[in-house]
Amino acid sequence: MPFTQQQSPLYEVKAGLFKGLSHPFRIRILELLASAPELSVAVLQDETGLEASHLSQHLAVLRRHRLVSSERRASHVYYRLAEPRVADLLAIARALLLEMLRSDGARLADADGLPELPGAPR
Repeated sequence: MPFTQQQSPLYEVKAGLFKGLSHPFRIRILELLASAPELSVAVLQDETGLEASHLSQHLAVLRRHRLVSSERRASHVYYRLAEPRVADLLAIARALLLEMLRSDGARLADADGLPELPGAPR
């Protein structure tokens, strides 16, 4: 069943949230911010190893999708999670990922017990 015109903007916002999460460096930035009340751009740059321009682009995406907020103090800019539940979302995503990997690992272990096939790579 298609969604209504009233629901469409909500799905767009939700899709935007996932777009904001759709890059490994953005996930790393969010995990760093989840571990501290706030971090300066300099600390984020040191921790991620990103060039300043690339870090700035990733932070802009995170701001646009309302995942982080920033505050300028003197010549430094500090970032924090815009909403504490972003940290919960990251924790749930990690738990889900670990469960998926465990289940894949169990499947791989089961596959190791299959009889060999002629000509199959070892």
